[in-house]
Amino acid sequence: MSRPTFDLSQRRALVTGASRGIGQAIAVALAEAGADVAVTARSLDGLAETRALVEKAGRRCVALAQDVREVEACGDVTRAAAGALGGLDILINNAGFENVRPSFDVDETLWESILSTNLKGAFFCAQAAGRLMAAAGGGAIVNLCSLTSYVGIPTAVPYGASKSGLLGITRALAAEWAPHGIRVNAIAPGYFRTAMTEVFYADEGWQARMLDKIPQRRFGRDGDIGGVAVFLCSDAAAYVTGHCIPVDGGYLASI
Repeated sequence: MSRPTFDLSQRRALVTGASRGIGQAIAVALAEAGADVAVTARSLDGLAETRALVEKAGRRCVALAQDVREVEACGDVTRAAAGALGGLDILINNAGFENVRPSFDVDETLWESILSTNLKGAFFCAQAAGRLMAAAGGGAIVNLCSLTSYVGIPTAVPYGASKSGLLGITRALAAEWAPHGIRVNAIAPGYFRTAMTEVFYADEGWQARMLDKIPQRRFGRDGDIGGVAVFLCSDAAAYVTGHCIPVDGGYLASI
């Protein structure tokens, strides 16, 4: 039997929404595993820290401005990343948006903003990357889903709809693109403290209630995500496709 390897040397990766938090952590983890990385965000200014961290790991980094809500930009930026890196082997669909609001107060503008970013943008980035990967003989795509892909969270209906849809996209593309050598998987982060979720963590009572529901009795840290992403993008996961791995400290297993 051959020994599975997590080495990503010679791989070229694109990470969307990589200016901070989980996206930044994944970009750095891929670089530390040997990949060259293209990173995107709406503003190039926000990518300076991520680029510096990737380069500190000894890998090449290309920073590109991208709004994933714009379908044409999904294709243009993906092709630009592949051109700059000499190809594309990995896509991490991390760009996301949330705005907590009671369901009675959700309007069409909020709905469109969340769904366009989290669902439409992820699909068209995957489509653009998938075309390149199919032509090159294969690749790996990892979508960032959520606990809301599995359970209902009050005041997060549009977000939950988008992340449930993204889990469906993951499974369908895995089945459709397997003959092209493309594996499509997902990660469902549990409760991680990020800029997007800070509104929750400002409430100490909420923190205490949530910690009581997490068997490991702590919130996620950036380092908890990177290893899972590296695994799913590596040859160690060569026979894994169409699955979503929760990284949640045991939350889903305990409810």
